[in-house]
Amino acid sequence: MDKAEKTKNRNLGYEKMKRLTVLAALIFLIVMLTACGQTGPNQTSVPKQVEVNGGSYWNITAAELMSMLEKKDFLLVNVHIPYEGEIPPTDLFVPYNEVEQYLRQFPPDKTAKIVLYCRSGSMSATAAKTLVKQGFTNVWNLEGGMVDWEKQGYKLVRQSK
Repeated sequence: MDKAEKTKNRNLGYEKMKRLTVLAALIFLIVMLTACGQTGPNQTSVPKQVEVNGGSYWNITAAELMSMLEKKDFLLVNVHIPYEGEIPPTDLFVPYNEVEQYLRQFPPDKTAKIVLYCRSGSMSATAAKTLVKQGFTNVWNLEGGMVDWEKQGYKLVRQSK
């Protein structure tokens, strides 16, 4: 193989390597753009199922709750103590740590949809676990609570209680 052929082969190798590098960069860019999509207040994501002792409940975002409120077919329960506001149209106020004492205020049908919320999501997660343990099978929790609700631009009502 003479010098001209070696140079030609080397140049072909460089061209293949450049093409492979560009292709790899494009694939990486597509994967990153797909994986890094954001969910904002006007977009919805898929509710997340949370497995707990006795069953499961669903975590939802503020945007998902707002969408559900358009065709409200559930009991909306504020479990936060002390009172710090409410999402209209809240149906019931039950302290998160007294859910078992207030069971008769919940629907007798344990498959009825119940959405719980509190200020940050922790008290309502505790209440959701309690309801699931009591046999309720359609329990939903507002992840991030009223804090995230307001952060997404939705209004709270604050009344003196």
